[in-house]
Amino acid sequence: MTTPIQQLSPLRNTTSAQDAESLAAEQLSHFGIDPHGDYGQALFRLACTLYTAQAATFDLWRVTLETLDGLDRSDRIAYFNAKRFVSFQLAKILDCLQNPLRRTYQSINVRERGFACKGAYPLFDNVAAIFSSTPVITRTATYLFACTEWVEDAFKGREPLLEIYSRLLNPTSISLANHIVDLEAGGMASDYLAWNFNSGMAAIDGLLAHLVGSRDVVLSSRNIYGGTYQLLHDWYGKKSNLDLAVEWFDGFDGAAFADALQATRDKYADRLAEGRRIYVFLESPCNPHGNVLDVPEISRIAHLNGSLVICDATVGTPFLCPVLRRTEPAERPDFVIHSYTKDLCGSGTTTAGVVIGRSERMFLPKGASAAIDGPDGKPETIPWDETLFWNVYYVKGAFLDADKAFEVLSGLRTFESRMLQKGINTLVLARVLNAHPDINVHSPAVDGHPNAALRRKLMYLELPAPLFTIDLQGGGRPPIPQEVFKRFFDSLEPAVGLQVSLGQTNTLALCPALTSHSELSAEALAAAGITPTTIRISVGLEDPRVLIAHLLQAARLFIEPACAGFCAGFPQAEAIDALYRETYLDVHRRFILAQPDFAALAG
Repeated sequence: MTTPIQQLSPLRNTTSAQDAESLAAEQLSHFGIDPHGDYGQALFRLACTLYTAQAATFDLWRVTLETLDGLDRSDRIAYFNAKRFVSFQLAKILDCLQNPLRRTYQSINVRERGFACKGAYPLFDNVAAIFSSTPVITRTATYLFACTEWVEDAFKGREPLLEIYSRLLNPTSISLANHIVDLEAGGMASDYLAWNFNSGMAAIDGLLAHLVGSRDVVLSSRNIYGGTYQLLHDWYGKKSNLDLAVEWFDGFDGAAFADALQATRDKYADRLAEGRRIYVFLESPCNPHGNVLDVPEISRIAHLNGSLVICDATVGTPFLCPVLRRTEPAERPDFVIHSYTKDLCGSGTTTAGVVIGRSERMFLPKGASAAIDGPDGKPETIPWDETLFWNVYYVKGAFLDADKAFEVLSGLRTFESRMLQKGINTLVLARVLNAHPDINVHSPAVDGHPNAALRRKLMYLELPAPLFTIDLQGGGRPPIPQEVFKRFFDSLEPAVGLQVSLGQTNTLALCPALTSHSELSAEALAAAGITPTTIRISVGLEDPRVLIAHLLQAARLFIEPACAGFCAGFPQAEAIDALYRETYLDVHRRFILAQPDFAALAG
């Protein structure tokens, strides 16, 4: 096995040298350098120093892992900054090395015609990027390789410094993957890895392609994005593809799921007897109604029955509902999916997605395996070729490029404050509309809604997801005529954007039956609680009273002439102002009280 000091050798996998001097002498010989000349002597001293530094670095790594949990905050700050400065020192050494490297390169190449096609040699100029205060946008398809044995290790997944090809890895994308793991998993971040995809749907498809096999079974929550429904039902469920059996469960809690799981086990006993598996797919909070599932309890029940759990947590975000921060491992989904396109990026300028999972299920070097506890707590061995990276990510090419990764990283800086404001706006907007007797509001933001209890139990500060639906099917009157509804809906601009997607800075509206869930049959739409006049509202950052005022004016133009008295159903202006101010102050008060005390921060 290669020792830490041998990892720096160009012959790392074949060398028998053990100490810094022997490795340095071998390195000079490998590159044809005379060890007795002035150049050779200088290079030998530098190489010896680097090998010694490598050993010291691994020793520092070991000591850090052994002592970090026992350090108080002041020591952690001191240790961090000491290591940070060492990084600057190493970068400065590399920077100093660039001058003789550049001069030597110039003596070989710049006098020849055709030099321009080579471009600038990147090692000269990339060192300064280490000091960039934001991740660098690494626009490259390929990477420089150090030497033959390092390249071999790179293709085996044993040399993370060499990223081979941007279809697989890219420094900007890796920075984003590391950051989303920190946001989602918090203190458990060291147990998880993430792979970024070019869209949320690519992430879902990549994960399903990795996990499910012919005649497997997926038990899914009823309300999921229409594209996910189509992927499961129309592609994976197609007999000529994987003949996947797809079952849907209604309800939000563990009891409803347990009943559906048992019914699924009974229905597909023949497939299970063949060795097929049941996978659980959840979307929480869900699209389009914003209902919250009891993901911890559902995960616990699924795991007891040996099923892996996938959770699309796009609508909730790690701020409102961080599903991987549960103390009990059985209560965490095995894989979490986000569409970065939505609230995480927030600007609506890019499409991107991510899958987060246990490190051992996401990546292992070629030839390696890992022993872990399976979903049911029983020992399980994961071979390298059954990890998401090698099984799918390595070959499918649905990678996230550097520019998109940078956009998402930029958006993530503000997503927590955006989600707090959106939660407030959703509470106000949903409750004002719910006060109208002829508007049916489907949102756990409304007290008395069958999902409100789980919203209070599981969502941060009891805030709702900024997504809900309404319909104008009528309370004490007949439904709004379809032609009137269309004219009303078409007049929501410019206050409300008539756009697909969700999670942007502005409020958006669409009719799911015609757009996001148009893939569903009439029966499936009805089962999902989606009517022809259902409007999905994705709440933005505007003052919700501005939106309510616009809705009222649009109703006066088109609904009131056909349904006299409709506009009188809206609350009075004073009541709307009072609800807005009360909600804004209450949420911010709870947010402040939820923060740790100063003693905890300083301890």
